[in-house]
Amino acid sequence: MSAANLRARVRAEMTEEIKTVARRHLATDGANLSLRAVARDLGMASSAVYRYFASRDDLLTALIIDAYNEVADAADRAAAPPATPLDRWLATCHAVREWALENPHQWALIYGSPVPGYQAPQDTIGPATRVLLLLGKTLGEAYRDGLVDVREPIGASFESELAPIAESFMPDLPPRAVADTIAGFFQLCGAVSAELFGQLNKSVDEDRRGFFEYQMTGAATTAGLTA
Repeated sequence: MSAANLRARVRAEMTEEIKTVARRHLATDGANLSLRAVARDLGMASSAVYRYFASRDDLLTALIIDAYNEVADAADRAAAPPATPLDRWLATCHAVREWALENPHQWALIYGSPVPGYQAPQDTIGPATRVLLLLGKTLGEAYRDGLVDVREPIGASFESELAPIAESFMPDLPPRAVADTIAGFFQLCGAVSAELFGQLNKSVDEDRRGFFEYQMTGAATTAGLTA
């Protein structure tokens, strides 16, 4: 192995170690990350950590991108054909929920309260939209195969706003179906957050998975997706 390759490998390993320690801090400190605290846990001088992440925001961005990609990867694996479109829609939603329950602090980082003073860069947009686009792809395939009940146009001004989004990201869907996909995605995020942040306590305690599937089936039905 050349010296350059060895340096790159060591840097990649150190970067992952820093992120691993930072994720542990998410569990105790939330998004209030401190590079000094991370460096202390690693037994490093804080100046050494700055060689890998120039600022706290750079480290947060790396953690955010990783979290978006991890949950989207889980959804991708769950939504693999040859299941029916409705089954893939539900499998996607269940995979997102299960990932969130296993990684609550990472979920809170990407779907919880905004981090004060942090502005997400453009790099986060692609990873952040992967689950949404996966739902749109599922609905688009069903629409193409005649498995979606065609709905009347919305007739509201925001429908015209969605037209360029449909053209750029969901070309198989009319604006109405794009609106339904986005609404379904927001229902998914809200349902997961409600469970994760304790809003189902004392109401649905025994069969939360069943209640979640009921909600996501309702979102699919609203979008016109049939069995």
